[in-house]
Amino acid sequence: MSNPGPPDVTWSAVPARKIRTIVVDDEPLARSSVMALLRRDPEIDIVGDCGSGAEAISAIDHTQPDLVFLDIQMPECTGFDVLEQLGPRLASEIVFVTAHDTYALQAFEAGALDYLLKPFPDERFEVTLRRIKSRIVLRDRLTPDRRFFVRSMGRISLVYIDDIDWIEAADYYACLHVGPVSHLIRKTINQLERELDSSTFCRIHRSSIVNLRRIQTLALNHGGEYDVVLQDGHTLRLSRGYRRRLQARLKK
Repeated sequence: MSNPGPPDVTWSAVPARKIRTIVVDDEPLARSSVMALLRRDPEIDIVGDCGSGAEAISAIDHTQPDLVFLDIQMPECTGFDVLEQLGPRLASEIVFVTAHDTYALQAFEAGALDYLLKPFPDERFEVTLRRIKSRIVLRDRLTPDRRFFVRSMGRISLVYIDDIDWIEAADYYACLHVGPVSHLIRKTINQLERELDSSTFCRIHRSSIVNLRRIQTLALNHGGEYDVVLQDGHTLRLSRGYRRRLQARLKK
């Protein structure tokens, strides 16, 4: 099977800075091979290499790299698990490097920039680096997309944060409501309140967070309390303890 990958970009550019890169693979030989290829390029700065998914999560959080070469099948924590656990904290471009061709579609659905199938020739790796450099230049010019990686039916896919209407607590999980679709993620409502941009999202109840851009109005209910009415007509309860904070945010 030929090595899959998205179409090459139609323009080339050189980043104005070095691309900070981490390599993740549980096989030392595979990891060192990728690093040897990266060291040939003076525009790449290797800031870490990891032998496990758990180690990768810590390293990515600490170094905030531009790029991660990520193996998929690793003991205890797969490459897809790394994406899911990092969630919106992951701003890096991802290139999956694996010996298995069965994950290609899932990898691109999860927002991967490329998918390298081991063993790959040096020329294929050079194509990936050109693609990376073009993407990094474009990303530096624009505000990067913020995203969640969500697992559904054994797959990982992307949900862009700005598309979320509201979030509902579900014990140790949270439900992201995006139009008529909902996604369950392994994060608590308290974690999400800390991680999300407070200029866009506001806690309105112990069990809900709302995207301020989706609010249509505040409506007085039969109990003398206020409800938050969204643009799609959905009504959420506004807890008295969060009312002043929400009203102050809506005035900005």
